[in-house]
Amino acid sequence: MANQKTMRTSGQIGGLLDDKEQTIKEFAPIIKYMAYRFSYRLPPDLDVDDLINAGVIGLLDAIEKYDPSKETMFKTYAEFRVRGAMLDEIRSMDWVPRSVREKIAVIQRAYHQMGKDLGRPASEEEVARSLDMDLNEFHNLLFQAKGTILIRTEDIRVHTDNEDATFDSIADNNAVNPLSTLLATDTSRFLGEAIDQLPEREKQVISLYYYDELTMKEIGKVLGITESRVSQLHTQAILRLKGTLVCEKITNS
Repeated sequence: MANQKTMRTSGQIGGLLDDKEQTIKEFAPIIKYMAYRFSYRLPPDLDVDDLINAGVIGLLDAIEKYDPSKETMFKTYAEFRVRGAMLDEIRSMDWVPRSVREKIAVIQRAYHQMGKDLGRPASEEEVARSLDMDLNEFHNLLFQAKGTILIRTEDIRVHTDNEDATFDSIADNNAVNPLSTLLATDTSRFLGEAIDQLPEREKQVISLYYYDELTMKEIGKVLGITESRVSQLHTQAILRLKGTLVCEKITNS
């Protein structure tokens, strides 16, 4: 686990900032772990090494811009910059055709509407049937969708007085829990309620990926399913959540 990696104390940060090569070595395990967590979203022409390179660039950016006077731990700030650089790299590759994005939006709405009509989460078979798709076609669309559904849970930011923000993306018992910050907003309340309504297996995947910070491969081992199936369940869960959040936003606007 990345959050179990031993890092130097804040009193040693000044020395680390003066030695970029040493800082990169210190953060290498975390950068690599983050890259593998995000690798399932990569388009065909990117691989995990591209994410690692983006993460290193994010770390160098953190070294240049870190301001100790803001009372933010360098480790927390650097992890936020690394994570952001990787996500920017993924988002910059807008490789999903518009037709696929339109179908994804249809699936989001179908999950939400069928859930309301049935009074429970709709199964993938039910959603596929409602869209006149066979299950293989539906799963293929989920596979294409996996790189496009970046729910903002992982981009939660604790804003400071300046334009920068920090996010404790790897658990730190001495830092403010980012989940507590998230739950302070109306959107978080809707999100929490929506997560509670997910099918049990999808809820497990969300918990293991976002809160326990496991990779898709590790989640597969925990749940006794294939990595591909974990990816499908994650995609379905996020489509349900995004469909619910969008509809709640429209309803309450």
